[in-house]
Amino acid sequence: MSDTTALDSGQLDSFPALSALGFVGHLVTTRLCTPQPTRHINEPRLLRALPLGSPTWKYATQVHGTKTVCVTVSSPDCQPDTDALCTREKGVALAISVADCCPVFIVDTATPAIGLAHSGKKGTELNILSELVSTMKREFGSHEKNLLVQLGPCIRPPHYPIDFAAEICAQAAALDIPRIHDCGYNTASNLIRYYSYRAEKGQTGRMLAALVLK
Repeated sequence: MSDTTALDSGQLDSFPALSALGFVGHLVTTRLCTPQPTRHINEPRLLRALPLGSPTWKYATQVHGTKTVCVTVSSPDCQPDTDALCTREKGVALAISVADCCPVFIVDTATPAIGLAHSGKKGTELNILSELVSTMKREFGSHEKNLLVQLGPCIRPPHYPIDFAAEICAQAAALDIPRIHDCGYNTASNLIRYYSYRAEKGQTGRMLAALVLK
């Protein structure tokens, strides 16, 4: 990828429920963007090629926990030992990396505010979504009735014995979140498009999930 290469929609995943809001930018990269197996969450050339304008990037250095951090433009770019980020500031892009774990996008359509969580088997068992919602309620005054949740690509049965995507949806419903969307994409069933840590036995790269308030 050169510094001037722009990525087209065929190389990226986006989701109708988020696109319809109009005031957020979002995406999940695919391995078509960076065919070499790399952790490219902060690769400058890739970030410049993404169709999100020129945001200030904030990353979560994930540990499969529930730590959630509210960030602003002046926050450190990298949040250590963190699996979820949220913000109400425009132009601050939240970013996580995934390769079977689920990127969970959440938007408070009233405030507005956004959050992004990395929820795999462990994070789902620990209910990181609930922690993210609690943080947004505390920091932004968010209310469940105004929230929208979108699940991105992740590993699913029959390639994995636990359907943690279904569990995340159930957790969102238990929180009385009215708008819950799941793209249904299975990372392990399409290795041409996605990286899968399990299917590729750990010898793989990562996808980048990003969310920003315009």
